Amino acid sequence: MATIIYIVGVVLSIIAVFDIINKPISLVGKIITAIIVLATSWIGLAIYFLFARDRLTKWFK
Repeated sequence: MATIIYIVGVVLSIIAVFDIINKPISLVGKIITAIIVLATSWIGLAIYFLFARDRLTKWFK
């Protein structure tokens, strides 16, 4: 069971990073956001997908 949770977390992290890379924001904003999402594991993924995903372009203009 733990292996499935780990794999889901890795897949969601990869999806989040690719989504961040494709956003029209500065390179520094992409790097900062990707590091925060990857360093904070599930909490970072939840915050990114539920809250920050649609607001990144406004924050890093």
